[in-house]
Amino acid sequence: MGSMLNREPVPTGESELALVVDHVTKTFRIHSEKASSLKQFIATGGRNRYEDFYALRDISFEVEVGSAVGIIGHNGSGKSTLLKCMAQILTPNEGSITVNKRMAALLELGAGFHPELSGRDNVFLNAAILGMARKEIAERFDEIVDFSGLHDFIDAPVKTYSSGMYVRLAFAVAINVDPDLLLIDEILAVGDVTFQQKCMEKFARFREEGRTLVLVTHDTGSVRHFCDRAIWIDHGQIKADGEPAAVIDEYNENMLGGEENPEGGGIRRGDGPIRVTSVEMLVGGRPTDRFRTGDDVTFRLHYESSRAIQKPVFAITINSLAGPVVTAPASRDVDQVPTALGGTGHVDIAIRDVPLLPGPYVLHTEITKFGRASLFDHLQNAFSFDVIAGTSAETTGFITLHPTWTIEGNEIYP
Repeated sequence: MGSMLNREPVPTGESELALVVDHVTKTFRIHSEKASSLKQFIATGGRNRYEDFYALRDISFEVEVGSAVGIIGHNGSGKSTLLKCMAQILTPNEGSITVNKRMAALLELGAGFHPELSGRDNVFLNAAILGMARKEIAERFDEIVDFSGLHDFIDAPVKTYSSGMYVRLAFAVAINVDPDLLLIDEILAVGDVTFQQKCMEKFARFREEGRTLVLVTHDTGSVRHFCDRAIWIDHGQIKADGEPAAVIDEYNENMLGGEENPEGGGIRRGDGPIRVTSVEMLVGGRPTDRFRTGDDVTFRLHYESSRAIQKPVFAITINSLAGPVVTAPASRDVDQVPTALGGTGHVDIAIRDVPLLPGPYVLHTEITKFGRASLFDHLQNAFSFDVIAGTSAETTGFITLHPTWTIEGNEIYP
């Protein structure tokens, strides 16, 4: 099937689509051997040996207007190739890409900059490439320079710019062409902390305005906290697509060598001389999978060991199902480290007046050596539970601090 880059509107049903990737395949020809002599050249019929490398293989997904999608994957997974196809820098060998919205792409450091031209000239050049009229560029020029923070360097040739200056100017131009769809590669990683914060604030404003963002990054933390969807690309194919926390957990455990736990309860990794076999949550001494804000709760970790383990440290991590870590206590923190453990037993973590606000949560377990040199056992998604309304009427956030409110003044009655 031939390749096609399509800008015609597509039927969108109930949700409007900003981008449609339909069965996209992209290959690159890799020459494995070149003729080193005339005899070899004639013997091969004048052809060099090569093989097709599949950077992308039958990729399909849709991006809804107003969503923020994070694309993750290891180096060489195909995620940057996918982004370049979406930006129409590369042409797929098969499949189609439909872009329904005005798009700006930040893919490479200063891509499209002319090194001999000044920053000022490159602003006009890049903005024109991205579809802005010269009058419109002139009207927004001061805003672009203000965002970049390069007032003192705007008339210097960009070949004298540092990598961070390149990024700041490139982003300032792209963000001010007023795109409805913004494609972003890893380039923001080289900016300083202040600039990155400015970018994230701009992203948040874009989302509030109903614009669409597609972010390719190794920073799973940004995807977890900022995006409402994650796509994991592995060897040119979609490995997972869905809610960021779940996709990122699966990706991280895969990268760390974790395997599905045959006993259930998530993904397990570690060398295994001691491990958690199951987890219970007790309220009032009875097992349950839910409790109320303010209840006293005990998490019980059942373990077994094939030999005596010196100074094992037990730990749990509680995450909101949306991703952020709420707490991560360890037995080392309170000097509860046995000299040695063997056989079977359990560890209780008792928490009084739990301040978690209503919502779904997930618990992970870990056992390490005292010096953290060895990971004996890590069980991701060992136990899931729900918190329902209890002592606090608060609804936003993950915990309550049990605040006391005092309002002073004259109460006026209407």
